[in-house]
Amino acid sequence: MGILNITPDSFSDGGDFLCPDHAIRHAAAMVEQGAAIIDIGGESTRPGAEPVTTAEEIRRVVPVIETLARRLPVPISIDTSKPEVMRAAAAAGAGLINDVYALRLDGALTAAAEIGLPVCLMHMQGTPRTMQADPRYGDVVAEVAGFLGARVDACEMAGIPRTRLLVDPGFGFGKTLTHNLALLSGLARLTGLGPPVLVGLSRKGMLGRLTGREVGDRVAAGVAAAVLAVERGAALVRTHDVAATVDALSVADAVGRV
Repeated sequence: MGILNITPDSFSDGGDFLCPDHAIRHAAAMVEQGAAIIDIGGESTRPGAEPVTTAEEIRRVVPVIETLARRLPVPISIDTSKPEVMRAAAAAGAGLINDVYALRLDGALTAAAEIGLPVCLMHMQGTPRTMQADPRYGDVVAEVAGFLGARVDACEMAGIPRTRLLVDPGFGFGKTLTHNLALLSGLARLTGLGPPVLVGLSRKGMLGRLTGREVGDRVAAGVAAAVLAVERGAALVRTHDVAATVDALSVADAVGRV
């Protein structure tokens, strides 16, 4: 899953793709590099991020989705928590909803059920503005699994079948480095929930703390984390660095099939 942030303030590529033409070219390049899904976001969810209005988020993402849905041979994912944006993106051609709030905002669960698209449910402790203030867990893997299992159940009760769901442990969303490492080590426990597991580790702060490298120099660390995640059962990897990640996963897959 290639990341395309149409925002001025995302932690890694904020401001790079606010121009629709630049965004469209970058998405096409990621597909050429091997991306199987393009994930478009119009609101930053980095730690401390300020929310944007629904109208502004729609203004940023819908024209790009409309163009990419016509031009690209892969599904377009909308990274949003707002039901109005979900509906607008689906109408524009999006094929997946990726929600960091796991459909907990007012109206989101109903909207997703009515739209009928697959949904990725992510775990986050707190909100983007507060999540890194003082995250605490007893057993982070068990608590994340319990939360995601409950959200899967809530979706089924709302009419969204389990076969249309994915789950994401939310690396970096209300977790310390220790929490993130425990989640990565115990990722296989989340596969027992049933839905495919999606992971997003690309360029994140945990990699910077482990390596001492700035955001733009974390490609190697992100690729290593992606391989470890897939070895532990992840089915989808969300990344800024598509070519390097695809190459590394191709090698790992070939070795695994010997």
